[in-house]
Amino acid sequence: MHISLTPELEDIIKEKVASGLYNNASEVVREALRFMKTNEELIYHMKLNSLRAKLADGESDFEAGRYTELAQEDIGSFFQTVKNKAQVLAGLKNRGKSAQKYGAE
Repeated sequence: MHISLTPELEDIIKEKVASGLYNNASEVVREALRFMKTNEELIYHMKLNSLRAKLADGESDFEAGRYTELAQEDIGSFFQTVKNKAQVLAGLKNRGKSAQKYGAE
């Protein structure tokens, strides 16, 4: 198998081997892949736990009467409003990231 790496990634691998923690580049790559797999599983379980917590919050809100009933004809406009708000928030977040990237914040 042959892989292509950016010069930055090659430098990281060389640094790890030079540190003496790894004997060669293959060991570094294998360890990185094991870490990635473990990290992906951890993130999956964190997201799953967060979703379960949000569902429990929603269930509690429903049982406590904290909800709004919508008529079938109002559902489309309700979700359009939610979508618009999400797009505004995403735009604000992206603008903040751009500003940070260029040192404006």
